[in-house]
Amino acid sequence: SGDCPADAHAGEMTARLALFDCDGTLVDGQAGVVNAMEAAFAQVGLPAPDRHQVRRIVGLSLPQAIRLLAPDADEDTRVAADLAYREAFRAAREAGSLVEPLYDGIAELIAALAADGWLLGVATGKSQRGLEHCLAMHGLAAHFVTLQTADTHPSKPHPSMIEVALAETGVSPDTCVMIGDTAYDIAMAVNAGVRAI
Repeated sequence: SGDCPADAHAGEMTARLALFDCDGTLVDGQAGVVNAMEAAFAQVGLPAPDRHQVRRIVGLSLPQAIRLLAPDADEDTRVAADLAYREAFRAAREAGSLVEPLYDGIAELIAALAADGWLLGVATGKSQRGLEHCLAMHGLAAHFVTLQTADTHPSKPHPSMIEVALAETGVSPDTCVMIGDTAYDIAMAVNAGVRAI
């Protein structure tokens, strides 16, 4: 097509990568996070965290989120809360009570970007298992060529997730964009030298 920018080397399109955060960007998963965090804190004997504070930490890795929500708890209690959260979240998912609806227009946006030749990926504080389940549930898994999760990376805003996604796809930072809903997503993009939306 004549209106597409071509690279100077071979007349081919330059590879472009759109990386999405998951919770708060692709899906509205905050209620599930709040409920699992409250259950986890109760199980380990910590006072319930403020729901607004829980919503503000969505996107961070679980250990970092728990440190911020329970700054006075000892490390053993934080580790126990981490495990309790994972169990509460898994139990909700298996019971069918975990609701993570796609935001309006997301499925169409993903399809349109893929059709336009964009490579798509996810950079999220979710676990690999949780992300794969979420994408499969919405029929989106096949669109994403790189999935970066908290299981294998430091928490946002560390640039590791973006750096690995770039390496996996062969895309250069100047043709990558990170799309997210929190300051952590934007800071991660800045730290990795890519554009942010």
